[in-house]
Amino acid sequence: MIKVKRKVQIRDNRRGRRRQDSRDQPDVPSGRIPRISRLMALAIKFDGLITTGIITDRSELARLAHVTQPRMTQIMNLLNLAPDIQEELLFLPRVTSGRDPVHERMLRPLTAQASWKKQRKMWLGIMTNCQIAHRR
Repeated sequence: MIKVKRKVQIRDNRRGRRRQDSRDQPDVPSGRIPRISRLMALAIKFDGLITTGIITDRSELARLAHVTQPRMTQIMNLLNLAPDIQEELLFLPRVTSGRDPVHERMLRPLTAQASWKKQRKMWLGIMTNCQIAHRR
């Protein structure tokens, strides 16, 4: 039998860890992402899943997402909005306190409107009522 004698230094990970300076970390924006922004992102993701064939239809998607088929339709109807409105929804300012200024229910008349020109006009009215700065 062979015996090896060697000094081993065991370092405690808690003390050996380098302390991060707050200046090294990027600034994390305060507040939360509005719910309508998350729903818009979900609608885009769900559409991609259906387009690629990973999910066969909205019924299967509703089952997998644990929501009703009508609710899935409401979420997917956000894709009927003009592309610039979709972009604005995705980049709405963070909510720091209180309720979200824009709700999915407010957008239902827009999603039912086929004309993007009329949608944009209605969207400007919503943005004015909610007192949100328009990005253009």
